[in-house]
Amino acid sequence: MITINEAMIVDYKTIQKIAHQTWPIAYGEILSQAQLDYMLNAFYNEETLKDSVANKGHHFIIAKEGEETLGFASYEHNYNQKQQTKIHKIYILPKTQGKGIGKKLIDFIEKVAKENDSNVLSLNVNRFNKALHFYQKLGFEIIEEVNIELDHGYLMEDYVLEKQVT
Repeated sequence: MITINEAMIVDYKTIQKIAHQTWPIAYGEILSQAQLDYMLNAFYNEETLKDSVANKGHHFIIAKEGEETLGFASYEHNYNQKQQTKIHKIYILPKTQGKGIGKKLIDFIEKVAKENDSNVLSLNVNRFNKALHFYQKLGFEIIEEVNIELDHGYLMEDYVLEKQVT
């Protein structure tokens, strides 16, 4: 049985490991190896993960089956001081994709979003990421395109998606 639980600091190493396993598959055809390495190091070092929770209001959750962690997500309530919950990260181990784990994580986030008076779930997805279809199947709609500049001239070319909380 798959369970969803709040991640603890001891789970950060597992979150890092999953990110390092999923990113090359999710973005390997989209981003250069140098940009992949830069983003993984910038977004998933332990200090950044701790700062996201302690100072930015992010919540990390993990999906487990027995003792094995299958994936994780992070989200933030009151994003941009609106009644909106932003999903910042959601990654599932490649070997377990297609088993409904991503949907379970999003359903969990939607439930807590509703409990926290959010009207909307939002997330960004790379415009060339195959996961776009997954999000659309769950009811997310594209509301805009954004280009986010990173250090070293790297660029994130994203769609912003939203879904009404029901």
